[in-house]
Amino acid sequence: MKLSTEMKEFSERLGHEFAKPELLIRALTHPSMTSPHRDNNQRLEFLGDRVLGLSIAEALFKADKGAAEGVLAPRFNALVRKETCAEVARAIDLGAVLKLGRSEMKSGGRRKDALLGDAMEAVIAAIYLDAGFPAARDAVLRLWGDRIDRVETDARDPKTALQEWAQARGEPPPSYVQISRTGPDHQPIFTIEARLASGPTERASAGSKRQAEMAAAEALLKKVTG
Repeated sequence: MKLSTEMKEFSERLGHEFAKPELLIRALTHPSMTSPHRDNNQRLEFLGDRVLGLSIAEALFKADKGAAEGVLAPRFNALVRKETCAEVARAIDLGAVLKLGRSEMKSGGRRKDALLGDAMEAVIAAIYLDAGFPAARDAVLRLWGDRIDRVETDARDPKTALQEWAQARGEPPPSYVQISRTGPDHQPIFTIEARLASGPTERASAGSKRQAEMAAAEALLKKVTG
């Protein structure tokens, strides 16, 4: 099986030449494109999540030999969460080669954190199956780059950071209110408003309540800290 020019260019951005190109194609095929003759990336996503986790855990373990588990865990979580995977995917323009069904394309699937993050994990699994763990680990370390070095400052999620900001000023914890839920049941979009007791608010929308809360908290934190 040969890759299209578009896929070859993505493979170059990824930094891995596939001996088995069909693995890359499967990794980039969303379930909305499933057919009797076309597999999707869900199983690869499951495997890639574990390969990513081991790669990041090993990197953090080696980078700070004196760090306790309680220090390493939030750093690990910050690096493997779906939002970070989506950020990496955007950096290599994964969305441009993601194979989506018509409904996902119409709803902006190429820009969604959930779809991009899942596909990024599937691509990591594809590299692992194509060339083994060392190749997959090297790809993760290369693609995640300085995110690993700066993770100590990024380890707190936005909700935690916003809560700490509020408490440091004698305020109660922020509240999160669901403003709306739109879209079909299998593809909801939640709009959440983060509120501080002192008055400032910010809204954000995402495909899950958690992601929307995180995005709203991040926006509100930026607003109040300038």
